[in-house]
Amino acid sequence: MRDFPLIVGYALAGALAVAVPGAVLLRLLRRRSVTVHIFGLLAATVAAALASVLAVARAMFISPHDLQVLLLVLAVSAVVSLAIGWWSGRRMARDAIWADQVRQRERQVEAGRRELVAWVSHDLRTPLAGLRAMAEALEDGVVSDPATVQEYHGRLRVETDRMAQLVDDLFELSRINANALDLTLSAVPLRDLVSDAIASAEPVAAAHGVRVVAAESGWPTVTGSEPELSRAVANLLRNAIHYTPHDGTVVVSAGRDHDIAWLAVADSCGGIPEADLPRVFDVAFRGEPARSPRMVGHPPPDRNVGGDGNGGGGGLGLAIVRGLVEAQGGRVDVTNRGAGCRFVVRLPAG
Repeated sequence: MRDFPLIVGYALAGALAVAVPGAVLLRLLRRRSVTVHIFGLLAATVAAALASVLAVARAMFISPHDLQVLLLVLAVSAVVSLAIGWWSGRRMARDAIWADQVRQRERQVEAGRRELVAWVSHDLRTPLAGLRAMAEALEDGVVSDPATVQEYHGRLRVETDRMAQLVDDLFELSRINANALDLTLSAVPLRDLVSDAIASAEPVAAAHGVRVVAAESGWPTVTGSEPELSRAVANLLRNAIHYTPHDGTVVVSAGRDHDIAWLAVADSCGGIPEADLPRVFDVAFRGEPARSPRMVGHPPPDRNVGGDGNGGGGGLGLAIVRGLVEAQGGRVDVTNRGAGCRFVVRLPAG
C-alpha cells in the first residue's frame, strides 16, 4: 500500500497526457457528426487507459507477464467498445436526422396550412361579398326590372356554385392529406373514362371557344380507382380549357411504356415559367398576379398554374390531381412543349 500514491500518480500522468489532447481534438471536431464524436470519445478513453497502464509498467510496478495480459484485455475491450460506439453513433445520427426531417416537415405543413387558410379566406370573402351585395339590392328593391332581377339571380347561382366547388375541393384535399381516401382498385379503361370527362367538359370548352380532341388509338387500361381517376382527369381538363386562348385546342392522348400506362393533357396556354414548374402542384399556388376570373373568350394575362380551372377556385385543382394520382401508386408531371404545357399522368398498367 506504500506504493499506492506512486501508482495513482503515474496512472494519472499517463491518462492526462492522452486525455488533454483528446479533449482539444474533440473540441475541434465539434461541428462533425454524432458518430465521429462518440467514436472519438471512446478512442480517447481507451487511449487514456492504455497510457496509464504503460506509465505504471515503465515504473516497474507491473511485471512483463501482467503487462501482456493487461494489453490483451485492453485491445479486446477497445475493439468491442469502438465497434459498439460506431454502431450507436450511426443509429443516433439517423435518429437525429429523422427527427430534424420530421420537424422540418411539420413546419412546412404548418406554413402550407396557414397559406391555404389565407388563400381560401380571400376566395370565400370575394363571392360572399358579391352574394351579400346582390341579395341586399334585391331585398331593398334597388333593382326591380325583370331582366336585371333575372341577371342577379343568375349571378347568385354562379357565385354559389363557385363556393360549393371550393368547399368540395377543400373536403377532397383534406381526405387526401389525412390518407382517408376509400380506394377500390380495378382495371379502368382510359378510353371510356376520358370520353366521359370530355363530354362533361364540352359545355365549358364551348363557352371558352376551345376545342378538346382525343387521340383515336393507343388507349390502355390502368389499375386504379375510377371515381378518383375521373376527378383527376376532369381537373386537368378544366385547367387546360381555362388557360387555353380562344380558338385554341386541348389534346388528350395516352399510351403505354412496358408496365406503365400514361395519359397526357396538352394545351396551348403559352407555357409556364421555368421557375414555376416545380411549384405547379403546390396547394394554393397561382402563377398569375390577378385573382379574378377572366372574361370568356379572352386569354388570361398569366397562367394560373395552381388553379382548379374554373377561374374561381382556391388553387387546389392541381394539388388534388397530384394527391389522387399518388394515392393510386402513380405520379403526375408537367413540362412546357410547343405553344403550351403538357401534363402527364403515369399509373400501373392494368
